[in-house]
Amino acid sequence: MKSKLLATAALALAMTVPATAQTVLTISSEQTTTFVRNFNPFNQTSARATTKDFIYEPLAIFNRLAGAKWEYRLAESFELADDLKSISFTLRDGLKWSDGEPLTVDDVVFTYDFLKKFPALDFNSVSKLMESVEKVDERTVRFNLIQPNSLVATTIVAMPIVPEHIWKDIADPVTFANENPVGSGPLTEISRFTPQVYEQCRNPNYWDAASLHIDCIRMPQLADNPQVLAALVDGTLDWATSFVPDIDNTFVAKNPEHNHYWFLPSSLVAFTLNLESPDANNKKAFNDVNFRRAVSMLIDRQSIIDIAGYGYPVINEDPAMLGSFYKAFGNPEVVTQFGQYGKFDLDAGVALLEKSGYVDKDGDGFRDNPDGTPIAIDIEIPNGWTDWIDAVQIAIETLKQGGLNVKMSTPEESVWASDLIDAKYSMSLNAIASAANPYFPYIRSFNPADFGKSRTSAQRWTDPEVVEMLNKYTQVKDPAEQKSIMDAIQLKVAAAMPVIPVYNSPSFYQYSTKRFTGWANADNPITSPVVSNANPGRLIQLLALRPVAQ
Repeated sequence: MKSKLLATAALALAMTVPATAQTVLTISSEQTTTFVRNFNPFNQTSARATTKDFIYEPLAIFNRLAGAKWEYRLAESFELADDLKSISFTLRDGLKWSDGEPLTVDDVVFTYDFLKKFPALDFNSVSKLMESVEKVDERTVRFNLIQPNSLVATTIVAMPIVPEHIWKDIADPVTFANENPVGSGPLTEISRFTPQVYEQCRNPNYWDAASLHIDCIRMPQLADNPQVLAALVDGTLDWATSFVPDIDNTFVAKNPEHNHYWFLPSSLVAFTLNLESPDANNKKAFNDVNFRRAVSMLIDRQSIIDIAGYGYPVINEDPAMLGSFYKAFGNPEVVTQFGQYGKFDLDAGVALLEKSGYVDKDGDGFRDNPDGTPIAIDIEIPNGWTDWIDAVQIAIETLKQGGLNVKMSTPEESVWASDLIDAKYSMSLNAIASAANPYFPYIRSFNPADFGKSRTSAQRWTDPEVVEMLNKYTQVKDPAEQKSIMDAIQLKVAAAMPVIPVYNSPSFYQYSTKRFTGWANADNPITSPVVSNANPGRLIQLLALRPVAQ
């Protein structure tokens, strides 16, 4: 009840000053206790979730749902060279930034030179793949690669392009808040900003303005899942991404005509142990594969799914991380050799700890390292992420039954993300985004060039042979050879078990048809419609929306 009252108060405040625009879409794409005015598209912790895609439009979007095709945005096409050593993008004619300045190939080249000058901005290590980036002509830019890469387009388009005439004068772009952004996307104008609500309105120079039927988006500050649910139920949210318990009864049944959802299998949710933990005693345990395997066997995945997840997720017991989402790529040898470590088996987990020397040596009731030093694990989860908090509480029960000293802490999401990126945590749940090919979750998780830049690599594990195989994977065209490489990568990952899979989360997406139509759903699968900042497909969804005639 308290959460519902807080949510209602926040939304009441959001609605007190009406937007000047005629058509306003109210969304919840992030949960936080206060909004900070930061629209730096390279920032991975503090930037507002509506920065990428809506303010900084990508060159193109890979649309897995719509026939696995490319949806071209700032670029009208790209071409990969026959030798896979370069890729050329052709920009649309007449592009402009939101301040009216031309958006050109020079901006693309500048952005990539900027990443080399300030490598902390390069959150997906794309510049590490580049020999050079050059202007071919007024509309064509060529990325010359250090080595062949058949999948490089996906990595390139994930990096935002920024205007040279603004960013060239920024002395410290890493800390730059970019409070008044100049962008390329449909919604660039910050018409109102307070800690409780902000509004982001039409780009006056948007190239695809004819497709945009929304004047502004409004983001009310909502701190957690219960507050989002309260706002969904009272009809003040049009579009949200949130865990909603018992969604048919708590949301749909409140207004069956207008309240809807669509869940697709998505990100891997997994426990990670920080192999570079600042706690030296934990670090000893976490770097022992038998300890990681034992922790995995102490996790009751099905109970987490049934209780914390209300049955929504799909179990993932694959020590190689792939699971049913990447079933077509799976290596059956993984199950044969390592499958037992991905399944809940309390007795087997305890036996492995005992065999590996993790016993209670100081008599405090908890297992210690083989050398007698204590192990004390803090599982860090963002405040307000109720499904993950419930999942961790279930995991703590069985981990304690196994004799481990485990507790939970719940910092703000930005603090949690920063701790994972900087390897300042002990243990956590983490989400690893799904992609069209398992190469991407693997390279994002285990590429040492990404350490300290992205929370996907928060476990801080790598293997030179795995990285070498991943690099080779992108350099071959023969499907049989690619399969052989991917099979070998899976065995290496499964043997080391640097990540402890739990389930593949559904992509949480709720929407109301009361004010807008054109929503993606099972009957209209135009794109992945999740409004979180990890999904560029949300731009396609935004452009598909039409206001209901009043």
